[in-house]
Formats: sequence, C-alpha cells, structure tokens
Amino acid sequence: MSHISVLLHETIDALLADRHTGIYVDATFGRGGHSRLLLSKLDANSQVYAFDKDPQALAVAAELAQQDPRFHIIHASFADITQELNARGITEVDGIMADLGVSSPQLDQAERGFSFMKAGPLDMRMDNSQGQTASEWLMEIEEEQLANVIFQYGEERYSRRIARAIKNAGLMTTTAELAEVVKVAHPKWEKNKHAATRTFQAIRIAINKELEDVEHFLPQSVDLLKTDGRLAVISFHSLEDRLIKQFIQKESSLAEDNGWGMPQQQEDTRRLKKISRVKASEQEVKDNPRSRSAWLRVAARLSH
Repeated sequence: MSHISVLLHETIDALLADRHTGIYVDATFGRGGHSRLLLSKLDANSQVYAFDKDPQALAVAAELAQQDPRFHIIHASFADITQELNARGITEVDGIMADLGVSSPQLDQAERGFSFMKAGPLDMRMDNSQGQTASEWLMEIEEEQLANVIFQYGEERYSRRIARAIKNAGLMTTTAELAEVVKVAHPKWEKNKHAATRTFQAIRIAINKELEDVEHFLPQSVDLLKTDGRLAVISFHSLEDRLIKQFIQKESSLAEDNGWGMPQQQEDTRRLKKISRVKASEQEVKDNPRSRSAWLRVAARLSH
C-alpha cells in the first residue's frame, strides 16, 4: 500500500486558518504529503521546516528541497525542535503540525521489521542508521520491565505471560519468530486482530521513545508559536491521543481554586485555546483503512 496522508486537507486548513504566508513546521515529514499541500497554499516569501528521523523519508525530502527553495529538511527528532530551529535562526513560527506514529511505508517494507504481517529482520527503528534494533533490545531488557512495557504501551492484559515467553525464547532475529512466540503465548486475542498487534506496538513505541518524544515536543511547540499560531497534531492510538488531549486541556484551562472555595489570585497562565477535534470521514476510512483510528486535535496560541 502506498502512503496516503491522513486527514490531509483538514490538517492544512486548520493549520493555516485562511493565512497564506509565514514560517511553518512539519514535525513528521514522512513521505511529504502534508508538506506539499502546505507549500502549495503558501506565498513565495514563506518557509517550511520539516523534521524526520527515517533515512528513506529524508531522501524524499531532499528531492523536495531541491525543487522548492522554501522547503528545508532537518534530520532530527521533533523532540529537538527548539534547538534545531534556533540553530537556523528561527525563534518563532506561525504553525506546527505533527502526524504521529509509524508511516505506511515503514509498515509495508518487510526489511524495516515493523510488521508481523511480513517476515523481516526484527528491527523496528524509525532511524535505522543508529540505536538498538528490537532484537538487541529484547535480549537486554529484563522480563519484568518487558512485561511493564507491553502492558503500558500495548495495553495488553496478558503482558506477563507474553514477556515470559519472549525471554524464554532467547535470541530472535525476525518478525516472524517474535509473532509466533507471542501467538503461542497469547490465550485469547481480539477478533480481526493478530495476537501480536499490541506487543509489536509496545516494543516499537519503547525502542523509538515515541511517547517521551511527544512529551518533549508539545511544550516546546507552544513556546515557538506566535500569537494565534496553530498547533495541529494527528494521533493513531489512545496513548498518544491522551497525551495530546491532556496537554491541550492543561494549557487551555485556568488554574483550579485553592481548596477553600475562593479562586486563586494569580495571573492567567493559559497559553492555548482549543480549536477542534476531527476524525477521519467515512469516505476517507473507506479509501484508507489506516485512517480509522486517527484523531486530529487543533489548538491556537493565545497572546504571550
């Protein structure tokens, strides 16, 4: 399956809010669908800075940078957004978008090791030029810690049984081996889902530090936004969406009272205003089943 950008027009429309000029950030370039549409709607004086860790995504982005001088690609995690932009003389931007999680090309290429659907090396690194593979990580991690990862990041109720089976299996070098070990250990899995779905998700999130990166990225994004600048984030599973929802809620709410029934006498610290929460349409889900679980949350920066 080729990569189809999820909630494409909804994201760009929300990000721009009828503007056509400025400095924008695509925190997760992927294959560039969102960046390309964004560039098509911006004037000649605008700039788009994109981030990605995946060497294959970077190759696509390098071609776009040659075609369009307004576009710049940065080989880094969006967790380092402030540092990387500051190094390029950028201290504030008009909008930031992020499309979280693993991309379709990463899932579809067996050699990347993300999917239990295709036999491939047990890798799972978004940046496969550095860091531990999933195979190496599984050999090092303790059973109890692995069980906690599978429970927390995969929301897998049989995490302890699965972790024990994985550790007892010893060295595994392919996705097929891991998928089979999990399948045998799993007593009951959801209809229309593979037994290893939640375990693969958990391991991928852990070795790529996906949730930690989101936690670092969100407050920095608010710091970087100009007044009325937009933050638009797409998530695909409940763990990510919960982080984004709670962050926007916290940044858009007044401090609670002091417990005595009297409001605290302090300045208004709200930095964001909630704009919208959007789900993929029935037609989009029909055209691209991977959009089924996607949520787009949008917020605007209040005055500094």
